[in-house]
Amino acid sequence: MNNITEVKSALTGDKYYKIDHNSGLTIYLYPKKDYNSKYAIFGTRFGSVNNAFSLDGGEVKRVPDGIAHYLEHKMFECEDGDAFLKYAKTGANANAYTSFDKTCYLFGCADNFNESLEILLDFVSRPYFTEETVAKEQGIIGQEIRMYDDSAEWRVMFNMLENMYHNHPVQLDIAGTVESIAEITPELLYDCYYTFYNLNNMVLCIAGDMEPEDILKTADRLLKPCEKHDIKSYFEDEPYEIVSDYVEQKFPVSVPLFNLGFKDKAHKVSQKEMAEIEIICELLTSASSKLYKLLDDKKLINQSFDNEYFYGQGYNAVIFSGESRKPQEACEVIRSYISDLRKNGIDKEDFEIAKREVYGDAISSLNSVDSIANMMADFHFNGMDIFSIIDDIAACTLEDVEKRLASMLDVNNSTLSVVLPR
Repeated sequence: MNNITEVKSALTGDKYYKIDHNSGLTIYLYPKKDYNSKYAIFGTRFGSVNNAFSLDGGEVKRVPDGIAHYLEHKMFECEDGDAFLKYAKTGANANAYTSFDKTCYLFGCADNFNESLEILLDFVSRPYFTEETVAKEQGIIGQEIRMYDDSAEWRVMFNMLENMYHNHPVQLDIAGTVESIAEITPELLYDCYYTFYNLNNMVLCIAGDMEPEDILKTADRLLKPCEKHDIKSYFEDEPYEIVSDYVEQKFPVSVPLFNLGFKDKAHKVSQKEMAEIEIICELLTSASSKLYKLLDDKKLINQSFDNEYFYGQGYNAVIFSGESRKPQEACEVIRSYISDLRKNGIDKEDFEIAKREVYGDAISSLNSVDSIANMMADFHFNGMDIFSIIDDIAACTLEDVEKRLASMLDVNNSTLSVVLPR
């Protein structure tokens, strides 16, 4: 029997349903009445960093780098035809992506939602790999790898990660290398599929104007119960210290690009901590922040300036990114500003402005069905809740945020990656 829990937000008045489906899958349904569009995302906790793992305490298996991304590509090719061609008949806009720690399949549509949902649940539940189709995909993904190697934005990020991490596979390209994907076989794909695509390791998130009963009928019909297994990923010990503090590469770009990464101790991020970090990031890079104004007045950045908290299984960092004609000078200003902020504390008015902006962004994101579904998937895999984090943002105090700032953004453990014009 499916276990259904209704979750309401006292602040927004919205609600969603969390369903522990009898197949083992966790389903989130977020009704948005009178919305024209609907959005669904079906994801598994399997990303590029999961290249060494065991099942139920058995032997540790090591698989080629890039296999999670390779598997994502192959899932669309079904025994009875290509999934994209099936979506073309329903009018849905479908896609998929592999990140460092998850793989997700998704679609958005205005009409024929139930038919499109059937396609999603069906093709992700029925793998089909042959020697011929796997070999054919090597050429396609090899071209994709070379395309990313020619992307300045991609290289400036991975050069930074290679400069930050000694051993953790987060430093490796998500798609792997031409050499690593050449080692992938149908047997390895099936092995990874049956390990990580177990419904107990997955989540389905849907947002839009829907009838939850219809969704459950489709899920009940297409999803069969799965035995739950203990999946464990393995990572080499990673030092706290970065590898080196600077790397550069030349590309055909008109304006230099930079990524400035502050490596943090690897740890699981709590929901309260995430709320505090979001306020700190807003304090530093929003257009209303003092740091942004300082950099802008010196003409060291443009509107591309941004940052993110980058975290997952065994890695945590804050990354500043953007374009700058003087990237090293810009990054010295950022480091100096952070040092002063940690030493002297955060201005109360600056804190209140940042907190209001983060809170407002969190509330406004609930007006977008694709934002809702993607956030629910991310939060599920990280043990968070879409409503509770809004409550945590509202409850944050200046003292909370200053204490969090004291534990992160170590300027002596930061690395700068720059892409310069040829």
